[in-house]
Amino acid sequence: MTAKDKPTVIKKYANRRLYHTGTSTYVTLDDLAVMVKRGDNFAVIDAKSGEDITRPVLTQIIFEQEAKTGQNLLPINFMRQLISFYGDSMQSLVPSYLEHSIQMLTENQQKFRDQMATTFGVPNFGVMDELGQKNMDMFRNAMAMFLPFGKGPAGNEGAETAAAPAQAASAEGQAASYKGDDLTVLQRELAEMQKRLDKLAR
Repeated sequence: MTAKDKPTVIKKYANRRLYHTGTSTYVTLDDLAVMVKRGDNFAVIDAKSGEDITRPVLTQIIFEQEAKTGQNLLPINFMRQLISFYGDSMQSLVPSYLEHSIQMLTENQQKFRDQMATTFGVPNFGVMDELGQKNMDMFRNAMAMFLPFGKGPAGNEGAETAAAPAQAASAEGQAASYKGDDLTVLQRELAEMQKRLDKLAR
């Protein structure tokens, strides 16, 4: 990693003041929000303990932005569903899914802007549905890896028939390791999560 690639250090002191080591000035959460939008790479470090507290500081920025009138990005139902995943068996999958989803939205934002410009400020829901479907397909593919008897990723339904005997034997061995009750619970959880995702996509 070159010096240019290293994140700028923002030190947070006990009095909650934030010190930008790159410009030798104190900054606010609003300043950090501007840096994020600008694409600046930074890490917030507790000045006393040296702990990286970037995550809670970014969360605080989101909290303050959500508190501003007209700035709401997170629907109430989404936040409730997100909270319900804490401590759930599917919790480990949620961060990567959300990260890929927002990355896809970022990559397609110009397409959205163009569509809205040509429709006089009205979003083109066909494009949104297309993006939502892409997200759903991506997540279904991820879910398929956790289904011992399910199909593979979309478009690979014939992969099982073309598998070598050794692969089939391996799959049978894995299936035998699952207890009936465990498999039922897992499939029920996946089905419930699929219903939630379908609601979000709509």
